[in-house]
Amino acid sequence: QVQLVESGGGLVQAGGSLRLSCAASGRTFSSYAMGWFRQVPGKEREFVAAIRRSDDSAYIANSVKGRFTISRDNAKHTVYLQMNSLKPEDTADYYCAAGFMSSSVADDYRYWGQGTQVTVSS
Repeated sequence: QVQLVESGGGLVQAGGSLRLSCAASGRTFSSYAMGWFRQVPGKEREFVAAIRRSDDSAYIANSVKGRFTISRDNAKHTVYLQMNSLKPEDTADYYCAAGFMSSSVADDYRYWGQGTQVTVSS
């Protein structure tokens, strides 16, 4: 069992930056691929980024490529989402997830955090 807790969300002006963190419980964090998704009320959950468990290879959605980066610190059991050049359309609830494969598909992830809200004002 893995418990995930996101933090770092908030209100930021367009063009600004935020760094989201996702802290995982348990001693097997390095065994999991980690992903970030976002969701706007009334819309489907959207893939943002994922990072493999083995070699830290990252997979970034086209909608945020060049602006967002994902990284992990296995010693701290934490995965990060650095978000730069934020746009109003990035406004959403952001969720981290843990699974056994790096994937853009939400159903491939087994554990989910509660989410953190990001609001980008124009």
